[in-house]
Amino acid sequence: MTTTEQNTRNEAALATAVERWNAGDLAGYLKVYDNDIRLHGYTPEPLDRAGVQAFYEGIFAAFPGNKLELHEVFGSGDRLTCRFTLTGNHEGDFMGIPATGTSIALPGITILHFRDGAIVERWSCSDMLGLFVQLGVVPPPS
Repeated sequence: MTTTEQNTRNEAALATAVERWNAGDLAGYLKVYDNDIRLHGYTPEPLDRAGVQAFYEGIFAAFPGNKLELHEVFGSGDRLTCRFTLTGNHEGDFMGIPATGTSIALPGITILHFRDGAIVERWSCSDMLGLFVQLGVVPPPS
């Protein structure tokens, strides 16, 4: 398979995953992940498939109806890089923070490693400090 064909297949899989996420279909979203997924960046150790599902269930519970927007997607071969923003309202407990009703915008960047059209490894970096400032649990920088 050529690099262009890989990019096209991987971008299509990612677009379907984002569509499912924005429809509130977590099970449909999770289909983009391989059973052996390793997700880096949200906990000290990489999350496995069960950890990924539990983490995203927590996001859906805390920010029901949230939306994921991709601003840029680029890559080569079996890797795609995305700049994204997750938006929503904080309506449930998140990382020990009770619901605030606050509207949030959480920007981030992720690198996705695909194998046979499924994500086998992901590295993410999101502005968690900015999120905590938005939720009022950390004061803004002075």
